Amino acid sequence: VNLHICQLAKRGLTPSQIGVILRDSHGVGQVKAVTGNKIFRILKANGLAPTLPEDLYHLVKKAISLRKHLERNNKDFGCKFRLILVESRIHRLSRYYKRTRALPVTWKYNSANAA
Repeated sequence: VNLHICQLAKRGLTPSQIGVILRDSHGVGQVKAVTGNKIFRILKANGLAPTLPEDLYHLVKKAISLRKHLERNNKDFGCKFRLILVESRIHRLSRYYKRTRALPVTWKYNSANAA
């Protein structure tokens, strides 16, 4: 199972995508029950862990798509409000990850460099 997880990670899949594939195609309900470790820890031990935590990555991705939408539709005030909420969530989550040392202390979200 560990070898299969590493192969899937080398293809560029995220830990949750790997978990879904193992569950649906290979009948592994919980990787931790089989291997004793979570998918992320297995990837980290093999040096294949993503640099940005998955939930933070998806929030940044969402903020990028909202900004792109706002460039085309600058009167969309609902979208502007949602962008503020998403970006505050990014800052809050990054503060947590810096505290738990999952992100470097110097990491900073910048909307211009995110794209």
